[in-house]
Amino acid sequence: MADLDLFQIRLGYTFHSLALLRQALTHASAVAEPNGPREHNQRLEFLGDAVLQLSLSGALYAAHPMFDEGALTKTRARLVNEAALADRARELGLGGHLMLSRGEMTNGGRDRASILADAFEALLGAIYLDGGFEAVQAFVLREFAEGLADFESDPAADNPKGELQELLQARSPEPIEYRLLSASGPDHDRVFECAVWHGGMELGQGRGRSKKVAETAAARAALTRERA
Repeated sequence: MADLDLFQIRLGYTFHSLALLRQALTHASAVAEPNGPREHNQRLEFLGDAVLQLSLSGALYAAHPMFDEGALTKTRARLVNEAALADRARELGLGGHLMLSRGEMTNGGRDRASILADAFEALLGAIYLDGGFEAVQAFVLREFAEGLADFESDPAADNPKGELQELLQARSPEPIEYRLLSASGPDHDRVFECAVWHGGMELGQGRGRSKKVAETAAARAALTRERA
C-alpha cells in the first residue's frame, strides 16, 4: 500500500483527487527545486484557514449559548493558534509526507511549527475542494473534539500549555516540545510521564492518566519555574 494510502486511512478521509492531497503537502520551497512540483500549498492554506474558522465557530456557537462574542473569539483563538495546529499535524504524521526543498529538510522543516500548521490548513482546503463543506467540517470536528471538550464550561479555564506557549514565544520563536518519558501500568490504569523542552532545555515534568494530562502537568511545572 502506498504511503498516501496509509496517510488517508489515518486521516479518515479518502481523496477523489490525489493531486489535491499532493498539493496540500507541497511546501513553497519544493517548487524551486530542479524538476520540482509546479504548485505549492499556499492557496489551499488560505482556503483551509477560512473553513477551519467557520467549522469551529459554528461548533462553539452551538455548544455554548451563554458565551459572548469575546469568550467565543478567545476560545477559538486557543484552538487555532500555530502551536495547536502544528500539534494536530504531528498527531496525523503529516510532516513525514511533506514535499520540501533539500534546504528545508536539512533545517528540520518537517517538524517546524509554522510549516506544519500551514500544511494542516492546506489539507483542510484540499478536503473542502475534494469533498465539500460537510466533509471538511466532519474532519475538523473529529480532529478538534478533545480541544472543544476542554472548554465545556469556561473559556478562561486554566490553560497552562497555552500560557507557557505565549510566555516562551515572546522570547523565542523556537517551538515547544513535549516528550513522553514513560508509560506504565495496565491498559485500564495507565500512568504517563512527560517533559516539556524549549531551547534545548527541559523546563518541567508532569504525570497523569493520559498523555495530554501529563503534558498539562509538565507545562504547569514549567510555568511555576519560570515565574519563580
